[in-house]
This record gives sequence, structure tokens and C-alpha cells, in this order.
Amino acid sequence: MKRFLGWAVFFFVLVGCTGGYSFAGGDVGLAKTITINQFPNYADLVNPTLSQEFTEGLRDIFIARTDLVAESEGGDLIFEGSITDYRIQYISAQSNETAAQNRLSITVNVIFTNQIEPEKSFEKKFSRYKDYDSDFSLTQVEEGLVTEMIEELAEDIFNRSVVNW
Repeated sequence: MKRFLGWAVFFFVLVGCTGGYSFAGGDVGLAKTITINQFPNYADLVNPTLSQEFTEGLRDIFIARTDLVAESEGGDLIFEGSITDYRIQYISAQSNETAAQNRLSITVNVIFTNQIEPEKSFEKKFSRYKDYDSDFSLTQVEEGLVTEMIEELAEDIFNRSVVNW
């Protein structure tokens, strides 16, 4: 009986705690709302869907891992910024002086404003890249690589803003 009572108390204390912590890893403190503005693409090489896909990917991670409610403006946590670089680089050559591998990279400038705890606000550039075999054209691999990089960038931004890594 004591064991049951102990577990029951533990459960009710656990359920009753509302400090803003999510078991998925984000500590949003007292924040209740989030605003994620569209991230325009200012890179020289333009992927026409990158702006929308990145913005949605960032929203998705916060909605899935926290109890924050998305607001179109004026959230307790605000994300804005832009895609500043999207490029392909040749990274290794074969003996016949043709590229053996290419690198696709994305850089995003993020401005995070925490309205409740302003000292946690920041502006930072986040970058990710993926290498691919030059036997494939960019159009053959771009969708998959971009999806992976968006997920990684969103994870990095989530960790920096609410996990404090």
C-alpha cells in the first residue's frame, strides 16, 4: 500500500509541475507562445522552396517538442532571420581532374528574441552541409539533402535557444 501511495504522489507531483519543461528536451521557462517569422532566402543560388521548407521545419520542431502555442506575431519567443548562403562546392578531385564529390551547404542567420528572459536572446549563424558523389546531379540528390540539413539546422537552433547548448 505504501508503495502504491508513493507512486501515486510521485505521479501527481509530476503531472502537477508546470515549469515549462518538456520531456523532449526543451525548457521554455514561462513562455507560452512562439512566433516564427518567414526566413527569406537571400543566397546567391536560390532554391525556390527552401524558405518555406526551412520555416516550416523550424516551426515543426518547436510545436512537436514543446507546449508552446504558435502565434503569427508577438509571441513570448520570436524567431526571425534569413537564409544567407546556399552553395555547391567541389571538394575532391579524381585523377582526371574532375570532381569526385560535391558539397551542398546552407547557412541561416537567426535572430532569437526571448521576451520573458531577454538575456537568453541571441543572433547567430547556423550552417550545415552534406557531401554527395559527383556522379549524381544536384537535382537528383537535392531534395533529400535539403530535408536532412533542415532537420539538423532546426535541431541546432532548438538546442541553442531552449536547451541552452
